[in-house]
Amino acid sequence: MTHPNNRYASYSKAILSILCLAGVLMLGACNPKNNNISELQQEVWKNPEDTAAMLRLGNAYAQQSRYDEAEETYKNALALDPELDAAYHSLGAVYFNRQDYPQARDWFSRHLARSPKDSLRLYDLGNALMQMKEYSKAADAYSAAIDNSHSFTEAHYNLAVCFVNTGRMDEARQIYNWLLDKNNYLAVSLQNHLQGGKQAD
Repeated sequence: MTHPNNRYASYSKAILSILCLAGVLMLGACNPKNNNISELQQEVWKNPEDTAAMLRLGNAYAQQSRYDEAEETYKNALALDPELDAAYHSLGAVYFNRQDYPQARDWFSRHLARSPKDSLRLYDLGNALMQMKEYSKAADAYSAAIDNSHSFTEAHYNLAVCFVNTGRMDEARQIYNWLLDKNNYLAVSLQNHLQGGKQAD
C-alpha cells in the first residue's frame, strides 16, 4: 500500500482547524495536458463507454470547481462500471468540497466498504465525520487508519483533535508528544488546540 504520507505530503500546508485533505486529493489526478475540458468532452463524446476518459473529464471539472458537472460525470462512469473504484472516492471528494459532509460521508463509506482496512479510505471517512462534529465516530475511523499505518502523522493529528473535542485531553497530549518527534509543524498546530481544549465532564 502506498505510504499515506507520500500521498498527502504536498497538502500539509493546508491545515486550518483540522487536516481535511480528502476534498483535494482528486485534483492532482489529472495530467495538465489533459485539462482542456473541450478536448476531454470530445474524447468522451467519441468514446461514450470509456470510463477512464469520463474520470479525466470529471477531474477536470472538479479542478475548476464545476462540481455539478463533475458529479454527473462520475455518476455516469459508475453507471457504466459499478466496480470503478476511483469514482466512489471522487464523488466523496466532490461532496466534501461542496461542504455537503453527510453525502461525502456516504460516498467515502461506500469507497471504504470496497477495501475496509485501507488507511486512506478510513482517513477520508474520518474527515467527513469530523466536519459533521461526530468526533467519536471520526476518532474510530482515524484509530483504524493508524492501526494499519502507524506512521500516518495526519491521522494521529486529527485523532488528537477529536480527543480535544471530546475532553480526552490526556490522550491528545500523548499524541502531541509523539508528533514532536515526527512532525513539528503538526505538533505546533495541535498545541493550539490543546491550549483551548475542554475537559471531560
